Amino acid sequence: MTARRDLRSDAGQAFPIYITAVAGLLFLALALFAVGQAGATRNGGQTAADAAALAAGQDYRDRLRAELLKAIVDGGAWDDLLNGRGLGAGNACEQAGWFAGKNDAEVTGCTPGYLPTSFTVTVRTREPVGDTVIPGTERQYAKARAKAVVSPRCAVSTTPSPTPTSEPPADDDEGDDEHGEGGEDDKPAVDLRCDGADLTIDPAHPDLFPDAKDLFSVHLAD
Repeated sequence: MTARRDLRSDAGQAFPIYITAVAGLLFLALALFAVGQAGATRNGGQTAADAAALAAGQDYRDRLRAELLKAIVDGGAWDDLLNGRGLGAGNACEQAGWFAGKNDAEVTGCTPGYLPTSFTVTVRTREPVGDTVIPGTERQYAKARAKAVVSPRCAVSTTPSPTPTSEPPADDDEGDDEHGEGGEDDKPAVDLRCDGADLTIDPAHPDLFPDAKDLFSVHLAD
């Protein structure tokens, strides 16, 4: 009878220990879930920041291409444009805000930079981490930062391609009537070296102008 009472006594003493251990494991599981939830929110914020910064850089890149084409066709200065500079921010930060919104975040800062041309964007997620066993997470938002750099792919070629020769017009007056003084045909071609390949831009054929992505790269940087 004594042995039976001892077994029941040991079982009764062990039961609270089991309850405490199970409660501890449950709290640990909930804490790990809270950490994972916070990590997911943080990752979502970083994704939004990356997308926003790249959107700003790509908007600027597209404007660079348009202004470079105009300058070459019109015979204006285009050296700074080819190097990825010479324009204001324009709508780049508005584009950053739109893409951040598509990723459930809001832009809290958008700063253009020069030398090199860049856009640094900071965002905050629209939704907090949420209720967890860790106090305060229901009011905790993720913040993230990303920087996109616009870099030129092309430089003026040091070995210009030979200018093709053509038969002079039979009547000089007819040539003046067709092209006029200082017409597009009088503007020299622009010889570039882009990522190791030669590229010639003819101002008389703007429809053959290369795409923005062939002239400039947009990439994330630290």
